This record gives sequence, C-alpha cells and structure tokens, in this order.
Amino acid sequence: MTATTHRQGWGKALRPTEKVLPEHARAHHRSMVLQHLFHAGPRSRADLARATGLTRVTVSDLVGALVTEGLVTELGARQEGKVGKPASLVALDTSAFQIVAVDLADDERMHGAVLDLAGAVVERRSATHDGRTGQAAVDALLAFCQELAAAATRPLLGVGVGSPGVIDAHGTVVEAPNRGWFDVPLAATLSDALGVPVHVANDANTAVLGEFTFGGASGSLLVLTVGEGVGAGIVLDGALVQGARHAAGELGHVTAVDERDDVEHAPLGPAQPCACGRRGCLETVLAVPALRRRIAGLDPAAADAALASVGHRLGIVLAPVISALNLSEVVFSGPAELLDGPLRDAALAAVRERTMPVISSDLELRMTSLGEDGALSGAAVLVLSGQLGVT
Repeated sequence: MTATTHRQGWGKALRPTEKVLPEHARAHHRSMVLQHLFHAGPRSRADLARATGLTRVTVSDLVGALVTEGLVTELGARQEGKVGKPASLVALDTSAFQIVAVDLADDERMHGAVLDLAGAVVERRSATHDGRTGQAAVDALLAFCQELAAAATRPLLGVGVGSPGVIDAHGTVVEAPNRGWFDVPLAATLSDALGVPVHVANDANTAVLGEFTFGGASGSLLVLTVGEGVGAGIVLDGALVQGARHAAGELGHVTAVDERDDVEHAPLGPAQPCACGRRGCLETVLAVPALRRRIAGLDPAAADAALASVGHRLGIVLAPVISALNLSEVVFSGPAELLDGPLRDAALAAVRERTMPVISSDLELRMTSLGEDGALSGAAVLVLSGQLGVT
C-alpha cells in the first residue's frame, strides 16, 4: 500500500461541457471511475457503482483493467463494524506514474517539476531562457523537458506545459508575441522528441486549473497571471472558459493607458509600445519587468504609491469583467512582493468603486494559495485531464 492512498479527495471536478458519444462510452466510464477515486479517495466497487450510476459488473471490469494498468491499487477489506463480509477498497495509486510540468510565465526563468498523480512535487528544477525567442526558445524548452524527464523516478504519464499566448485545443501556439511564437505546433513537436504525450495550454488557464483543483477555490473565479506578460484564466460555474478562438482571458492586451486621456493616466505616464504591436496594453504597466522598472530606485513610500497607481488601473480593467461574470474570487499569481499589498488593495478598491455592492461586497481578491507551484499544479492537471479524464 502506498502512503498516498489514504489522502482525502480534492472535492471538486470541472463541469463537463461536451456530450459523450456512444463510441466513447468506455473511455468516459473509465474517466468517471478515476475521477471519483481522485476526488473522493478510496472506495469500494459498490461505492463507485452508486456514485457513477454504472452497473457493478461494468465497475468491476473497469477496476480490473485499471489495476492491470497500475493506476489503481487494491487496499483490502474496509474496517467497519457491520454484519457480513466487509467491502474491499480500491484507490488511485498516485505514486505509480509521474508527470513533468513546466511553467513558462516567468520573465527570466523556466520553472519545472516532476510531480506524482496527487500533485505532490517529487523534483524541482529551473533554467534561464536568456531572452530566447522563436526556434531557439523551443529548443531551450525541449532541453529543459528532457532534463526533467530524466529526473523522473516512475514511468511518465505525460508532460504538461503552461505557456503564454493564445493556444488551440491541439497545443499549437497560435500567437505568443513575447516568445516570438506564431502557429508553432508546440505539443506535437515536444511529444515527437520526448516520446510521451504532451499537453500545452495557456499559462493562465493552467494556473486557474491548478487553483480550482488543488487550491480550494470556488466554482467561479479568475486567476490573473503576472510574469513576462499578463493573462487571465477563468472558471465559471465549474467550467473552464476558453472562448470562440481559445483567447478568453487575454486581459494583458486590453488597452489600459490611452494617450487621449493624459490627465487621468498621468500617474502611469505615456502609453508604451507592447509586444503585440499596439500601445498602452495592460501588460505594459502590470507585467513584472514593467513593475520592476516603475519602482526602481524609489524609496518605500514612493514605490508603494507607484504600485498603487498600477493597481488602480488594473481595478478599472477588471471591474466590467467581474461585473459581467459575477465572479466570487480573483486570484493573483506572480511575485507577491510586487502584487500583494498596495497594488492588490488599490485594485480591490477600484473594483468596488465601479461595481454594484451585490457584485463586489463579498468579492475576494487574493494571492494564490499554491504559491509558486500554482501553474505547475495546473500543468499537471492538463496531463491528468488529457490522459485519464481527471479534472
């Protein structure tokens, strides 16, 4: 029996958004069993049948196959005082396979880890990307993934990558200006080289998946990732929001500084050029490099005032989003020394000034509960979802 088989379940799963076709029924049933074990912990076959609505024969067949695959382990009889034969428990064997997770949101380094199926970090690594763009950035990422894969101590279930930019359902980076990636088939390229399944998604979407699955967040939240760029991942009523062209949450490229309104925007200075080709985008003032430049050489009071001015502008951008979606939480993922304090306080104040009390009176605007591992946990969820159907 592994040490991880006694853990409590995570409690929530993403709401499905697609119909299940008859030809996909067995795979769907398999994911239902795995998902229930992931979230609820050890259960008997009868428990699984009741929870999933499947017959006991179907559940027994699925569990037998999963035991053979090494994903599920037999724990033996349940200890209970009832009369009759005690039920035999099974559990997800979270130590049987491992996942490589990579976060590319940082403006200076790539962060990666080897995790078990419960999201626990087994090995952690980082590597500088030295401002590489285009094919050089792809090559650096591949070398980093190879290093992490070599550090795994169990068979790899797959690799998950959270990347800046607009990324389609096949893991192709449609557009990531800061990386110089346009129509780059990143998932396919990495998978061919590594020989394992690779799942790539927008870094903000991976962060919100991590927060929702492992961070105890509510069913309607926005995670704002602040690194080399700025992005947002949204879960609404338990479903990940991706948008018509997989570009939902691209708040970093909403105009935040408009040169036609110099008086109001004076604290932020003139609109700066953005990597997307426009001027005054939110990430030109909120991205980590921009924040560091803004407070460089300032005394603490002046630095706090400078961060608060950015937070105020962020609150103006967030207010209509929060109001339209009636979100209950906004979670910041990024350097706490820049985001947590005057910037966060000013953002919340600006949101409350610009929205109805029924929208914002109970709104929580906080730092991620997962720390630096939020995006890595989310990248692991990409693999759990893509390979096991677990969210």
